Amino acid sequence: MNAKMVDFGGWEMPIHYGSQITEHHQVRNDAGMFDVSHMTVVDLNGIKTREFLRYLLANNVDRLKTAGKALYTCMLNEQGGILDDLIVYFMRDDWFRMVVNAATREKDLAWIIQHAKNFSVEINERTDLAMIAVQGPNAREKVQQIIAHAEQQSVPQIKDMPAFNAYELSDYFIARTGYTGEDGYEVILDNALASDFWQKLHQLGVKPIGLGARDTLRLEAGMNLYGQDMTESTTPLESGLGWTIGWEPTDRNFIGRSVIDAQRQAKEHKIFVALVLEGKGILRHDQRIMRDNQDIGVITSGSYSPTLEQSIALARISPIVEQNVAVEIRGKLIPAKIVKSPFVRNGKSCLP
Repeated sequence: MNAKMVDFGGWEMPIHYGSQITEHHQVRNDAGMFDVSHMTVVDLNGIKTREFLRYLLANNVDRLKTAGKALYTCMLNEQGGILDDLIVYFMRDDWFRMVVNAATREKDLAWIIQHAKNFSVEINERTDLAMIAVQGPNAREKVQQIIAHAEQQSVPQIKDMPAFNAYELSDYFIARTGYTGEDGYEVILDNALASDFWQKLHQLGVKPIGLGARDTLRLEAGMNLYGQDMTESTTPLESGLGWTIGWEPTDRNFIGRSVIDAQRQAKEHKIFVALVLEGKGILRHDQRIMRDNQDIGVITSGSYSPTLEQSIALARISPIVEQNVAVEIRGKLIPAKIVKSPFVRNGKSCLP
């Protein structure tokens, strides 16, 4: 489909299919599809799988009580640093599914396998599966058409599925999740079926979307990117992800807990904020943030926002109460304002 391909963590990935801006608006206004087969699907099986995940993950899988329910969480090292962010799905008591990032695949699998040994949990990387995300206000309707035709019947379990849930059919694992701030599905299916599913979506008017628009969409939605907004040397509290930690019950021992418990009590850590540039320029990763001639932090992700038509960023800074800061761009200090995240929800600006 005339994609401009680039290397992405060892995968050939489309940066765009012609116009990144057009693709961005396509998802905000209609429906777009992303080949995210580079994401790593991992199935965990065994009677102690829940017990294992209570220890492995910072969020508490005991919140997953009904089949198909999903949970967003971080996986931490002993220092409280983020090894990866991921989604875990509860399917049965002896089967949970995780989807982790491509760039962290090898270290994630090694870490999971290392710690699973004490729980007799079977770890199965599903290299036989592809993954296609369909996102936008019309995305769910398009996918439902294809699924109903394939199943030769309406599938109310898919149509009525709440957000952050998944349902497995004979050929499709369909999750109402995404990385754009829009409604939609992430569809996991056999490699051999992926191309046909992609073509059927295209016939329904769903346009292919590349990495460039995926990045501006997730940034507008205030969603973190691993390797920039969070790393092995930053904790969830320093990455705006304190809400993903299952603090209760206090006696649940998960990897990294003692460090982030102490950090939470001390309240001296850097904080994660959203920024809007008030002058001219483009906010970019690694630009310095200033306040009263003091260097207070750094931009972790920044870009021009096609929806807002202005420059936005996520940043890690020293705790301050003021909203007004400046960003150093090409030797000049350009005024910026701290705002609440997200910048955009369901295609509409969240800015005051």
